Amino acid sequence: MNFNSTVKGSLLEGFYPEGWDFEKIDGCCADGPEKTTQRQPFWNSGFSPVECGSVAEFDVKMGHEIANEIRKAAEQGHELAFILPVGPMGMYKWAVYFLKEWNVCCKNVWCFNMDEWADCDGNTIKGEASFENAMKTAFYDPLGSLTVPESQRNFATKDNLPSYPQKIAALKKDGAKLVLVYGIGRMCHIAFWEPHFGSEFDSDEEWRKQNYRLGAKLHPLTIEQNAITSFRSRTSLVPCRANTIGPGLMLQADYAIGGADGALSRGMQWQGMSFCMTLRYGPTRFVPSSYIPTLPGKLFYLKELAGPLCPDVN
Repeated sequence: MNFNSTVKGSLLEGFYPEGWDFEKIDGCCADGPEKTTQRQPFWNSGFSPVECGSVAEFDVKMGHEIANEIRKAAEQGHELAFILPVGPMGMYKWAVYFLKEWNVCCKNVWCFNMDEWADCDGNTIKGEASFENAMKTAFYDPLGSLTVPESQRNFATKDNLPSYPQKIAALKKDGAKLVLVYGIGRMCHIAFWEPHFGSEFDSDEEWRKQNYRLGAKLHPLTIEQNAITSFRSRTSLVPCRANTIGPGLMLQADYAIGGADGALSRGMQWQGMSFCMTLRYGPTRFVPSSYIPTLPGKLFYLKELAGPLCPDVN
């Protein structure tokens, strides 16, 4: 019995994105780390997964990678533009640590938060749960005098998100390096660019041109993922929409720093399938993260996410 046969006539019929081939997904998930992370023909020659044995190791390595990009830009005297996530988050404290240890100022750094909770009209939330607050608390404020100037911090508000393409284009024209920092969602989204958006476009080429979306509808599993990871399981607190950048901006990145740390207790996890799909499914608009390996960069991951993803019999 396969998964597709059990979906028919169930409450899950029509729930998963068009274009998801579950036999192919099972093929992505069935092997162990060595085969899961084996180089694929569609990978960029500069892309590599980096195994981490613990969350502590993951946080340090990813934080160092971010900080080192800032240090190199400062030494070389050019502008640096970051597209930044709120998830994963543990790397920011280490980025701060290294930058303060090296006494590297972020005056030449421009930051663009990739998404923010919103309503259907794109009006964003304020306060403790906002991504803007999370970035200030985790990254900007702890840097003190070395921090990114406020005028160079961009958040995905209704008024500001539409200006991202022009701002990023201007920075790149002036020689700035664009670095994408990202996590991978349960539904293989990057930022909040969801897989079901793929059905709106006739081709991947058209899909790749989309720069952003206001008030994007989130997939139910994205909402549940965030209930587990950010809201202590309280689904009623998770907004059902968000503002988000799209592939038109993500795929302009000159370098990408990714993280997959979605392991829970007792051997449970939520991110293994999406991690394996990212590496092995092959580029398609119905699996947004499948385009990640086409960019140069490093994807840090916890070893247990690389499979084999088998039933728990304990």
